[in-house]
Amino acid sequence: MPERRTVALVTLGCARNEVDSEELAGRLEADGWQLVEDAADADVAVVNTCGFVEAAKKDSVDALLEANDLKDHGRTQAVVAVGCMAERYGKELAEALPEADGVLGFDDYADISDRLQTILSGGIHASHTPRDRRKLLPISPAERQESAASVALPGHGPADLPEGVAPASGPRAPMRRRLDGSPVASVKLASGCDRRCSFCAIPSFRGSFISRRPSDVLNETRWLAEQGVKEIMLVSENNTSYGKDLGDIRLLESLLPELAEVDGIERVRVSYLQPAEMRPGLIDVLTSTPKVASYFDLSFQHSAPGVLRAMRRFGDTDRFLELLDTIRSKAPEAGVRSNFIVGFPGESEADLAELERFLNGARLDAIGVFGYSDEEGTEAATYDNKLDEDVVAERLARVSRLAEELVSQRAEERVGDTVRVLVESVDEEEGVYGRAAHQAPETDGQVLLTSGAGLSVGRMVEAKVVGTEGVDLVAEPLTGSLACSEEAGR
Repeated sequence: MPERRTVALVTLGCARNEVDSEELAGRLEADGWQLVEDAADADVAVVNTCGFVEAAKKDSVDALLEANDLKDHGRTQAVVAVGCMAERYGKELAEALPEADGVLGFDDYADISDRLQTILSGGIHASHTPRDRRKLLPISPAERQESAASVALPGHGPADLPEGVAPASGPRAPMRRRLDGSPVASVKLASGCDRRCSFCAIPSFRGSFISRRPSDVLNETRWLAEQGVKEIMLVSENNTSYGKDLGDIRLLESLLPELAEVDGIERVRVSYLQPAEMRPGLIDVLTSTPKVASYFDLSFQHSAPGVLRAMRRFGDTDRFLELLDTIRSKAPEAGVRSNFIVGFPGESEADLAELERFLNGARLDAIGVFGYSDEEGTEAATYDNKLDEDVVAERLARVSRLAEELVSQRAEERVGDTVRVLVESVDEEEGVYGRAAHQAPETDGQVLLTSGAGLSVGRMVEAKVVGTEGVDLVAEPLTGSLACSEEAGR
């Protein structure tokens, strides 16, 4: 019997990419490939790249080069690029990076096994010429679902699945294979984006917005729960638009309670919310539904009106603060995070001061700050009033210092609160770490529990916050909660 082909998936970038990698893993395993964790142990190393900003693209190239080095002194015979950078640049990336034995776009995902086998056998699969994926679906959202079957939508999964790959329940179960044992998993709610932010190239290579059907999302969540997942995080380029192409812009409000009732799921988290699209009903559901985290990942980007208009976005400092007041009037403990761009073309000192005014009043739990840089193909790249790189760097450092101070202060405000912590790591030397409802994976800090007695990964425990370490919390498990946690794990 011939030795099984082995493949390793190396994932960079956002949670959406992680979902895509697990779909690729499901397809490959169903076709007889053996999945391995370490690229050095694989015949083929597949690098799922990020193409969002320059730093992410550099990380993707570095990962491809690192995987290529394995060909000289390991089992690895081929290195293949997939993901956003591969989709965005296609032939251009293949020509600029001959170390990659293949550059595969989204249209190749359905035939990923055949593509890898061709490359592994010494054949060549021609890289695609990039195209604007916004043009693949009708302009009208109401007409998109009928055309969806003819367009590659990574992470949406097919309906006809091999036995054992996904749950038997439901007619459209997902093609997916978990790549780690984390009690947290992302679920793709939609793909693409209809917004036209002047700094963002994502819609051009991810396409127009299209929702997954609620039954698909529910079936995938049930399957994840069967795999031991306790928290799901709903991801897309813009979750607040969910359902607009299915005839119901409020579909998320009805879906969230259903997801929260899935057996085994302890927490449902929604990411990527657009402030301009927030609705009173959605705020109500996010702040009052049991097991749905009162968590708001709001994409503010700036708060000075002039800068926001140049970004093709809406809002201002006072309206954003009013939105946060509305949220906290319903759930004082709600977690809020956001990202901001400083040094945008035309940004004045007054604009920067306005952003600082917002940050000082917003009491955000986590803040990401980025210095502006041109992204090819975007409207902002054509603007004339660019700031000098040293000015952008100075403003980035200035706002980053403020952000670090403010999130530490916000963490200190939580001392004395009782939080519900999902345990994610237990180590005799490092201690027991988890996350509270206001903390998303990877980005928003974590909770160090002062005692790990009776706890294991995946347990949910009530704990009292007794201290902070920057953005992180230190919390003491409550005795009654430990007893309930132990009983729940039996």
